[in-house]
Amino acid sequence: MSLIIFLILAASGLIWAADALVLRYRRARDAAADAAPPILFRAARVVFLLAVLPAAYLLRQDFDFELAMVVAGAFTGLVWLLDRLWFARARGATGSPGSEPTLVEYARSFFPIILLVLVVRSFLFEPFRIPSSSMLPTLRVGDFIFVNKYAYGLRLPVTKTKLVELGEPQRGDVVVFRLPSEPKTNYIKRLVGLPGDVINYRNKQVFINGTPVDLRVEGDYRGPGASGALLGLETLAEVEHEVLLAKGRFGREGEFRVPQGHYFMMGDNRDNSRDSRYDGVGFVPESNLVGKAVAIWMNWDLNNSGPDWSRIANRIE
Repeated sequence: MSLIIFLILAASGLIWAADALVLRYRRARDAAADAAPPILFRAARVVFLLAVLPAAYLLRQDFDFELAMVVAGAFTGLVWLLDRLWFARARGATGSPGSEPTLVEYARSFFPIILLVLVVRSFLFEPFRIPSSSMLPTLRVGDFIFVNKYAYGLRLPVTKTKLVELGEPQRGDVVVFRLPSEPKTNYIKRLVGLPGDVINYRNKQVFINGTPVDLRVEGDYRGPGASGALLGLETLAEVEHEVLLAKGRFGREGEFRVPQGHYFMMGDNRDNSRDSRYDGVGFVPESNLVGKAVAIWMNWDLNNSGPDWSRIANRIE
């Protein structure tokens, strides 16, 4: 179904573009200036507009936002370029340049905006929303965060090919990554194990290569999002952060050997997090890293009445 909709969108869009850029001026030259377009071109415009909404829905479901922006940028840029290099001159050569076609006007207006959004989102910062409590108390449901896309190197949009090495993931980073078993799904966890590490998790404590990670239990957790949990203070490679430990319940324990080129991720809500300890997540390859979470720019839990202003501009540690 998705392929059929996109084929309809592409075909009707090309027919509409051809009529808007070339054929309408031929009709104006050969007949009356206000000659109506043939039924094929009018139908193509209607079909294109009707196909936009289902195509946008399928893009949201089946592809990532970057792909939609690349396609939109390529289309608007190509229309604008072709008009500047060829069709605008052809219109002028006929002696009746007339007004700029609507399609070209839209392309000229939207292309710079699309390009700017694509560059910022692909190479600088990308916004994400926290949908679950797996990173409590560091991140809450409804937090909107900024992710630094260049912290671990610049990658091309869509293909994710790395262009430039700018930095390496560090233990303790809060990382957004594409789920290995479902690459279209983004997860956010804390990086605990580097390539080659042996990670043990037992009795609610992390051991890295046989050395226990410093963990101090501070008492009962009194914040939102979890009840009956203990608040702990953990230090990973000089990164001090809070964790939640459920009373009388243990998350999955065991020993995990991190392969080369992969990373071991854990949620700060240790007993309520689906992370590298579980099948379906497992070890995260370097190519699946999206970026480093750096700041909260807003909190709005849709289940509550309004935003939590105290979360705005908080750094993520």
